[in-house]
Formats: sequence, C-alpha cells, structure tokens
Amino acid sequence: MRADELRGNASMAGHVTISRQMQQRMSPFILFVWVLTCAIWSTVWLFIKLGVRDVPPAAFAVYRMAIALAVLVPVISLRRTPWPRGRSEWTLVLGTGFILLGVNYALLNWGIQYISSGLTAVLQAMTPVFGFVFAHVLLHDERMTPLKGLALTLGVAGVGIIFWDQMAAGGTRPVLGSVAVTAGAACVAVAYVVMKRRGARLEPSVILTGQLLAGAVPLAVYSRIVEGSPFGFHWTGTAVLSGLYLALLGSLAGGWLNYWLLKRIGATKLLSMGLIEPLIAVLLGALFLGETLTMRTTLGGLCILLAVAVVLDLLRAPGERLAGSPNHVTS
Repeated sequence: MRADELRGNASMAGHVTISRQMQQRMSPFILFVWVLTCAIWSTVWLFIKLGVRDVPPAAFAVYRMAIALAVLVPVISLRRTPWPRGRSEWTLVLGTGFILLGVNYALLNWGIQYISSGLTAVLQAMTPVFGFVFAHVLLHDERMTPLKGLALTLGVAGVGIIFWDQMAAGGTRPVLGSVAVTAGAACVAVAYVVMKRRGARLEPSVILTGQLLAGAVPLAVYSRIVEGSPFGFHWTGTAVLSGLYLALLGSLAGGWLNYWLLKRIGATKLLSMGLIEPLIAVLLGALFLGETLTMRTTLGGLCILLAVAVVLDLLRAPGERLAGSPNHVTS
C-alpha cells in the first residue's frame, strides 16, 4: 500500500473516531441550536396554511424557493464560497435536492388532500424512524440500538396521542394519500442521511442553493402545467408575506442550520425534530390562536419529550461512552 493511501486511511480513522465522540453527548450550544432550529420549523406549517389559502400549493412553494435563491446566489458570489467540484458532488446536491424539495413536496401536497391534518402529522413523524433505519445501513457511526428504536416508537405514539381525534382519514383516496405522505417522509430521511455520508465537505449555503434549484425547476414546470400561470393567481398581502417568512426563516435560516447541525451531530438526532415539531405547533396554536390544550396533549407531549431525550442522549451521564465507541479522541 502506498504511503499516501496509508496517510489517507489514518486520517479517515481519526475522523471516524472524532465523529463518534462528538455524537456521544451534545454540547449546550449545539443543543440550543437544535432547539432553535426545531422552533423555526415548527412555525412553517402556520404560514404555509396562510399562504395556500389564496395561492395554489406548488406555485406558493416555487415563490418561496425563488425568494430564497434570490438571496443565496448573491451571498455566495460575494463570499466566493466554493461550489461543488466534479460530477459526483453536483449529482449529490442536485439529486438530494430533487428528492427533498421536489419529490417530497409533490407527494406531501398530493397526499394531504385526502387525509386529515392529524394523520399527516403522525405520518410525517415517521421521518426520524426512516432516518434511523437508513443511517444504520449507510452510516458506520449511527448504528441502531433497541433503546433508541423503542424511543422513536414512543415518540411517534406520542404524536398519535396528541392528534388522536384528527386521525380519521377522509376523502376518496385515504390509503393512497397516506402512502404518499409516508413516502415523502422517507424522501426527507434518505436525503439527509446521504448528505451526511457524502457531503461533509460542502458548505451549507452551497448545498441549499443547489437543492433549491433542483426542487424549484421541476416544481415550477408542474405548477405551470397543472395550476396555470402564476400571474393569474390572487397574490394577497398575506400570501406574499407568508412566502417571504418561509423563504427567509424556513428555507434559508432553517435549512442552513439543518446542514450546520448535520456536520456536528448524527442524522437521526437531526431528524428527531420531526417528533417534537407537531408538539410545538400545538403549543403555538394554543398561545396565539386560542386553541385548547387537553390532557391528551400533555400525555403525548411527555412521550415525545422522553423519546427525544433518549435519541439526543440527554439522559446519559456526561462521561458515559456509547457502546462500541473508542476510549479517547484521535486527532
């Protein structure tokens, strides 16, 4: 074996060791960023609901992504951030973007027509479960454990408890709608796990830009064919401002923070936001919309919080090592 290959293997081993140690316990700052990101994503459903009251869903999503791109591209140019290099990196960014923002949005927007919002929330909460399975297969340092599998099951059950009274499927195609929303959750999980595996070198802003382009272009074509010309829609002030909020806080801030976190924690820990976001959304509804909190919400919320605490390793002692992790950090 050549000397440069030996050095490369040693460097990779050191990176793997550091990665495993970093995932043992989240620092207070990283935990704060995780909570902040989760809070941002928990607000997007409210603004999506406000926007799609006046504008068709695909066109509204394209508008949101176009605003985000209009901000990102000049920033990347001014900062001279390096773009992906070579076909493999471009394929990674554009491919995950197409899955995450194209296929996922299409499946979600189609499926949600035929099932209740409560059932949608429960099926979307399957995202960290899919992420757990994909990470076990594709990532060497995120192996499945019975405890975390049980915790994720408890978390999904907690979401189900909160939305129990809304889980009756309606419409003429409830089964296909449920399959579509579940498939969308799987798309989100596989996109982030693949990016965790192969996109560590890429800057978050560059990843976002490529993925937004990969999602916006096919979605714009779909919108034009199915929904009609965007100039014929009723663009109310509420729709315009909602799209602006979603672009700046959701697509830009939330998306950038997602990839910042993905470099520092496991994909399963990142995707576990999908469990707690419905709970925060319910609490926001009670705070700002006068909705009633029930005992069922409290019970489901406790299940979710316990599940997330296990997935994030918050219940382990600071010095406790993960099973199979090394005794020290190799740099």
